[in-house]
Amino acid sequence: MATDNHFPLTPCGYFNAGLCRSCTHLAVPYREQVALKQRRAEETLPCDEWFAPVESAEFGFRNKAKIVVTGTPEHPRLGIVGDGRGQDLRDCLLYPPIITAAHETLARFVARAGLVPYSVPGRVGELKSIILTASPLDRLMIRFVLRTEKLVPSLLAHLDWLVDRLPVDVVTANIHPHHVALPEGPTEIPLYGGDVLDMSLGPLDLRLRAQGFFQTNTDITRVLYATAAAWVDETDPEEVWDLYCGVGGFAKSVARPWRTVRGVELSEDAVRAAGGPPTFIAADAGLWARQQESAPDLLIVNPPRRGIGDLAEWIRDSPIDRVLYSSCNLRSAADDLGTMGFRAVRAQLFDMFPHTGHMECLILAERSTGSDG
Repeated sequence: MATDNHFPLTPCGYFNAGLCRSCTHLAVPYREQVALKQRRAEETLPCDEWFAPVESAEFGFRNKAKIVVTGTPEHPRLGIVGDGRGQDLRDCLLYPPIITAAHETLARFVARAGLVPYSVPGRVGELKSIILTASPLDRLMIRFVLRTEKLVPSLLAHLDWLVDRLPVDVVTANIHPHHVALPEGPTEIPLYGGDVLDMSLGPLDLRLRAQGFFQTNTDITRVLYATAAAWVDETDPEEVWDLYCGVGGFAKSVARPWRTVRGVELSEDAVRAAGGPPTFIAADAGLWARQQESAPDLLIVNPPRRGIGDLAEWIRDSPIDRVLYSSCNLRSAADDLGTMGFRAVRAQLFDMFPHTGHMECLILAERSTGSDG
């Protein structure tokens, strides 16, 4: 492979050859990456105290792989699509050994079952991608993303061969009929195993359903939840709401026998996976909060990148005076805090996404002196 001389050599042959640029900052030494993120975070969000950043392992940290399948059934390429062409990335350094090793078996399975890869330029074929998730116990969830249900009988006919060779707990077919830049479709067909993957982190009983969300860096997620629990325990609130709770990581982290904790999440699948205790409710977080007759001592929010929207105004007008905000977009978080009339009293960067410009930050915010509420 020819080397792309615009960048220093890295441990990744795909990057060095210019075949993949998903890790946009890979050529920057890792400690320098984290320092740059920390400076950017401090510039974006004024805070009384920024703690030292939490660093990730440089490689082998991603618990989820979205593998685009191209080529032919006999010679599939498992990786990404760039410029309309498929690039095989079976030896990508981002994944733990269980995911890396699964690539070869999955390629053989595609050939064995005659799964025709989908062609993006031609808009023909059936198998669009394979989504792999690895649990902390080294078990797998495998989701075959298909254009139609046409290949489901082939998957079922050869499934025993696959589960005999991989440590699989869940296999599904996701039906994604539209030619749009979305990773999956609305329909999930169970093919093998249970309906959840055990993502428990020590004492935290966490379960993930096929279309659920879980942070992609397991080790950093463990530290994030432990930090949130420690910060909450310092003030020891009697009642906590966790809005946008997903599978319940924050709610379960801060739950104590003497504390009332409620998690609210729009996705019914996520709420079913979370189970309980504590109490989980499937509802629109903003609507649910407005319908309550009282407010918690502390509010946890972990919203999507766009932030919490007009819920910020409700918080501003509520009696809540302390919020724990987990953010993957500090600009929207800073805007939300401004609308709420809160100030950040402490914050910490968790490098969930090495070699990219993305970051996760945990912010403890309090109502600014003189704010209404």
